[in-house]
Amino acid sequence: MKAWSARPVPVLPGEAPLPVVQDTRLRRRAELPRQDRASLYVCGITPYDATHMGHAATYVAFDLLHRAWLDAGTPVDYVQNVTDVDDPLLERATATGVDWRVLAEEQTDLFRTDMSALNVLPPQHYVGATESVAWIVPAVEGLVARGLAYPVPGTDGEPDGDVYFDVEAAGTLPADDGDAWVLGDVSHLTPEQMLPLFAERGGDPDRPGKRNRLDPLLWRVRRPDEPFWDGASLGEGRPGWHIECSLIALQHLPAPFTVQGGGSDLVFPHHEMGAGHCWALTGRPMAQHFLHTGMVGLDGEKMSKSKGNLVLVSALRAEGVDPAVIRAAILAHRYSEDWSWTAPGLAAAAARVDAWRRAAQVAPEDSAAPVLQQVRAALADDLDTPAALSALDDWAAGALTGGTGRTSAEDGRLVRDLVEARLGVVL
Repeated sequence: MKAWSARPVPVLPGEAPLPVVQDTRLRRRAELPRQDRASLYVCGITPYDATHMGHAATYVAFDLLHRAWLDAGTPVDYVQNVTDVDDPLLERATATGVDWRVLAEEQTDLFRTDMSALNVLPPQHYVGATESVAWIVPAVEGLVARGLAYPVPGTDGEPDGDVYFDVEAAGTLPADDGDAWVLGDVSHLTPEQMLPLFAERGGDPDRPGKRNRLDPLLWRVRRPDEPFWDGASLGEGRPGWHIECSLIALQHLPAPFTVQGGGSDLVFPHHEMGAGHCWALTGRPMAQHFLHTGMVGLDGEKMSKSKGNLVLVSALRAEGVDPAVIRAAILAHRYSEDWSWTAPGLAAAAARVDAWRRAAQVAPEDSAAPVLQQVRAALADDLDTPAALSALDDWAAGALTGGTGRTSAEDGRLVRDLVEARLGVVL
């Protein structure tokens, strides 16, 4: 599957530090390791409501991390998936009378267009779930053969053969280095806390025949009027959600890769179970670090499809909103915190970008190097974009009230390069 395009990243002078980040699994801040190549997996969209502001905030956040690595001189192997077959997509297709493949293609195209407009650097590998079936089937067969997965008999009209991951069995696998996965390793939730989230987020805790109510689906055997693929000994069907990302990551990245990223709603069950799958398949952790973005609301309320209050990037663009302003409005908030999209916040972002652009035309001589250092330092502190934006605001205010001081086209160019290279905002 083809990704999207983005502008080349300007190269900044000097050496940038790698950021210290808040690691969900470790429950503390951790300094990213110096590596010859960093590796990043960010869970992609299920393409039926792209691209709402929650999507945009997540991909802009991990774009900041991508740009931080590049500014530190570290190339990045970046993988993102598209869950282009799953229950929510099929349900939306049925409700709207649109073929699921057409819906997935249309929404994925829209997402790519939005990401390009927001200047989000594309992944090297952009992989659909439908493209990963050939890797998933033998992996699931291997888990069944090792007693780490099992088929469930049919009941109440459901066919025989759905295959589930055995979380308890996987959690007993030995580890040479003590870094084994057990259920709760990523999320730090108790089973009692997990159960309602599991039911809410695509799990089926009440399915008869499961060994543990929290066992996730690996392979769903064929149902009438649903898409299916050849599952070899598993029978015709389609993959479960979590195993899709596990196999795409294992196909394209080392184990463990550097950072697993996504929204905070993916901590459990998606990233928890994905880590379990990778551990069971390889005997190694899935990722060295787990980073998660906060949730985005609208005017203080939860943003959701059911409430009909999604803010769409494409709708804002259609209204004539500059994508640089949309991106600046996102960057006004710390990536890991919950926040709300508001009209005043968008207006403030527009004024901010305008000030930066005007200031770049009259940049004071020798003013760029200090702000470059300040922005780098802010972003090294767990991608603290509010602090980075504040430093640029102060610089712009000084430039715009500089009186008869000498201006420098070179300083203006360097600040424009800084804002684009590190924040992705094109001035």
